[in-house]
Order: sequence, then structure tokens, then C-alpha cells
Amino acid sequence: MRTDPLPRPGRPRRWPAVGAALLLLAPVALAHPGEHAAALVPALTAVLATAVALLPRPPGRVTLAAAAGASAGASLLVDLCYSGPYRLPAFWLPFEWLALLGVLFRAVRGLPDRWAGPIGGLVGSAALVLPLRFALRMPHGGPAGPVVAVLVSLLPVLGVAGAGLYLRVLDARRERAVARARREQRLDVARGLHDSVAHEITGIVLEAQAGQLPGQEPAETAALLRRLEEAGLRALDSMDEMVGALRADRASAAATRRLGLADLPELVARFGTAGGPCATVELAPEAVGLLAAEAEATAYAVVLEALTNVRRHAPRATEVTVGVVAGPAGCTVSVVDDGGPAARGPRFRRRPGAGGTGLAGLSARVAAHGGALTSGPLDPSGWRVCCTLPGR
Repeated sequence: MRTDPLPRPGRPRRWPAVGAALLLLAPVALAHPGEHAAALVPALTAVLATAVALLPRPPGRVTLAAAAGASAGASLLVDLCYSGPYRLPAFWLPFEWLALLGVLFRAVRGLPDRWAGPIGGLVGSAALVLPLRFALRMPHGGPAGPVVAVLVSLLPVLGVAGAGLYLRVLDARRERAVARARREQRLDVARGLHDSVAHEITGIVLEAQAGQLPGQEPAETAALLRRLEEAGLRALDSMDEMVGALRADRASAAATRRLGLADLPELVARFGTAGGPCATVELAPEAVGLLAAEAEATAYAVVLEALTNVRRHAPRATEVTVGVVAGPAGCTVSVVDDGGPAARGPRFRRRPGAGGTGLAGLSARVAAHGGALTSGPLDPSGWRVCCTLPGR
């Protein structure tokens, strides 16, 4: 049996920063007796910058922006106010400079947009002028020394800032790609629920309403229950397909069969035998295969939505005709019923704000394939939904 304690997941590792801080503070004890206080100042700024660069996250409630700004501000303050021997900063200067470059990289890449620019500029300025802490205090140094020191420091500062900015752009692109993929996944699930499950649930609700009418014969009740069972099983199959597509990888999801124009006769026949109006389909053989698979799935969804709307909003409709015509520019799919605009209305109560987005969403899908979707009254008494899609 294992008895050693398990490491806590997600706990930041602080030992590298602690070890580096101890190594940077140790030389203070080796300074001359009268220079301990002067040596402690550059040592502490180097320790602070190193801790911010190495710690996975600042301790407590201190943010990365505050820690980076504090390390850069402390470094600039020492540059201005240091009054000790000029040789002492030379030992800690390379370590502090490298640490400030690390802080600059973290600030440019990881800080929020409103802090990345100001804090990154402050840290970059601290790293750029840090060599002047030694160069300006040399007793026999000329003006060329500070200029060369700044120029030598400039290229690494620009390189680190550019690398952090490049990775920041890549991170932003990756986040947008993930958000876009999640949005597409949600839209696919919503389309599947709306196109298949909602259609079957609508039929179940209407069949249940019809079953409450008085004077039902046993044979009619048995047929009604059988249709309810079939509709419920189809809804469950659609749900299983959507869940399977979510669980499967992209290749398996892409291999899932899409319903198309060849499946319209079965859909219309099922609609006509479910207690609704008489439904017929006029499908031109040359239209099958004329559209791309995604466009055919969209055309099927248009017909499904139009038939669902007939069930919901045209209780007086007695005849529905689905027509698919192939042309030189593509394919035209139409759904015509004789319910008329005056007779249209909801057949069952729903919560306020529910529904009403089916055709609007399908219009966007049709437009994405280069087609157009129209719906409206048809003289003398009818309603027509028409979809045109270009061929592949």
C-alpha cells in the first residue's frame, strides 16, 4: 500500500524561484563590511525580478501586472537613486537584466489587453536602461559607454517583446478557433434538435391532442398509439445520432449519413399518414445528386420545417404538395399547402418566446450555399415556401 503523500494538483512549484533568490542573496555576505547595505539594494531588485520571472503565479492576491510593474518600478528607482560603490551593481546586473527580459516576455504574452502595453513598456524600459546603472557611474567612462550599453540592450529587448507578441497573437487565434468550433458544435446540435427532434415532438403533441377527442374507436386508438411510438423512436434515434456525433471524432462525425432529396418521399409519406393533410411529392429524378451533400441536407431541412409549420399553424389545410424541380442553375424545392394565411395560427400553446426562428435560421443556411429562401401567401388560398439552391 502506498504511504507517501501525493502531490497536490495545480499547486505552483516555487522551489526554482526560492533557490535563485537564495543564490542571489548569498554574495551580499561576501561584500566588504561597510558595503552590505549598498550591496543589498541591487541584490533585492534582482531577486524581485527573478521571482516574478520564475514563479508560475504571484503569491496571494497579487496579480501578474502588479508584480511585473513593481519589479520594473523598483529597478528604475534603483537606477535613479543608487549611491553606493559603482562596482557593486556589476555583479547582479546580468541576472536582473535576464530576469527583466523574462518578466517582459510574460507581460507581453500573458497580461490582459489593457495592461499588456503599459506594463510591457515599463518592463522593457527598465531592461533597456539597466546597463546605465553601471555605465553612468564609472569614474573614467566616456559618453560612448552608456550609448553602447543601451544599444546592446535594445536588440534583446525588442526580440523578447516581439516573440511574446507573436505568441500572444497565436494564443488569440487559437482561442478564437476554439470558440468558433464550440459555436459551430452548438449550432449543429441546435439544428439537429430543431430539424429532427422538434418535428417529431410536434407530431407527438398533435397526435396526443387528437387522441383526446371523444368517440375514438379501438382500432383508431391502436393506430394512434403505434404512430406515437414510431415518432418517439425516431426522436430517440435522432438524439442518439447527435450524441454519437458529439462523442465521435471529426472523421466519424463527417462520415455520418446526411438526409437529402432522395429521402423526401419517405418524409412526405410519413407526414401524410400521421393524421395530417394529404401530402404528395413531385421529385424530378435528375434533381437527386445535383446538389452538394450539405446543400441537399439544407433542402431536406427546409421541407421538414415547412411540413412542421403546416402541422403547427395550418390546422385547416387539407392538401400539401412538395415539389423538387431541377434547372440549369440548380434546384428549386417548394412546399405548398391550402391552409391560407387567414387560417394560420398556433394549434397548441407554447411558452412565450418559444419558436419562430426556424425559417429565419434556414434562410441563413440557404444563403450560405448561395441560394435563397422565400415564404408567403399564395393566391387564391394557400401558403408557399420556396427554396432555390445552385448546383455543385
